[in-house]
Amino acid sequence: MSTIEIYTDGACRGNPGPGGWGAWLIAGKHKKELFGGELDTTNNRMELMAAIKALSALKSASVVTLTTDSQYVRKGITEWLAGWKLKGWKNSQKKPVKNSDLWKLLDEQNQRHKVDWQWVKGHSGHPGNEKADELANKGIDSIL
Repeated sequence: MSTIEIYTDGACRGNPGPGGWGAWLIAGKHKKELFGGELDTTNNRMELMAAIKALSALKSASVVTLTTDSQYVRKGITEWLAGWKLKGWKNSQKKPVKNSDLWKLLDEQNQRHKVDWQWVKGHSGHPGNEKADELANKGIDSIL
C-alpha cells in the first residue's frame, strides 16, 4: 500500500477574522487541491479544518504522511488528545478544550487512517507547505 502525502495549512486575516484552509494531497501521479474558508474564525480552527477536510477526502482507509506547520495540530493529535478524552474534554487547567468540536472530528478521521504526523517550519520554502499556504489563502479569497 502506497503512502498518501498530505500538506495542510490554515490562514487568517485577523485572528479572529476571515480564514481559510488548504490541503494538497499527493498519491503517486495524482494530485488534488482542496481549500475553503469561513468569514469569522481563528487560525487554529483553520489549521484543524485543513487536516479534517484532507483526511475526510480519502475514500478508504489509507496510510498517510500528513505534514503541517502547526505545532498546535501535531501536538494536539499526537500528545494531548488522549488526556483530553480521559478528562472529559478538559485541559490541564480543568477548563474546556478549545475547538473540541473540531478535535473530535479530527480524532475520528485520524482513527480511520494510519497517519504519520509531521511538522515543518512555516514559510521556510518547503514546497508542500508553500502550496498548502497558497491554497489556504485561496480559501480566504473564495469567501471575500
